[in-house]
Amino acid sequence: MIELENNTDINIDIKDLEVIKNNLTSKDIELIFVENEQMREINKEHRNIDKATDVLSFPLEFDLPNMPLGSIIISTDFISEKASEYNHSFEDEMKLLFIHGILHLLGFDHEVDNGEHRQKEEELIKKYNLPDSLIVRNS
Repeated sequence: MIELENNTDINIDIKDLEVIKNNLTSKDIELIFVENEQMREINKEHRNIDKATDVLSFPLEFDLPNMPLGSIIISTDFISEKASEYNHSFEDEMKLLFIHGILHLLGFDHEVDNGEHRQKEEELIKKYNLPDSLIVRNS
């Protein structure tokens, strides 16, 4: 199950995100949608980076039965901006950022791995017939 917290005025349908999550993990996930200002505050508090970003993932440090996998925070401002910039839908960009975030919760880390995160992301992009993601666009 995805526990949704929507701190924006945008109506968000997560049924497709539930399908993606269920294909990757049986654990619950907290999913939070925010606008850039709140994202900037979270990024500054947790990463000491004073700017907004598209997606943040916070895996739980302990893997205990019946505990959620972690939390994903996504900026709807970034979703709108990148969807417009790359000429695809809000929903497709939301799925791309969700996939990127859930892979971080599952232990993938493109900043230190040997391309495994990018490879898994590309596999999921093809599976769900999505446009290129940020990690693929920057390759």
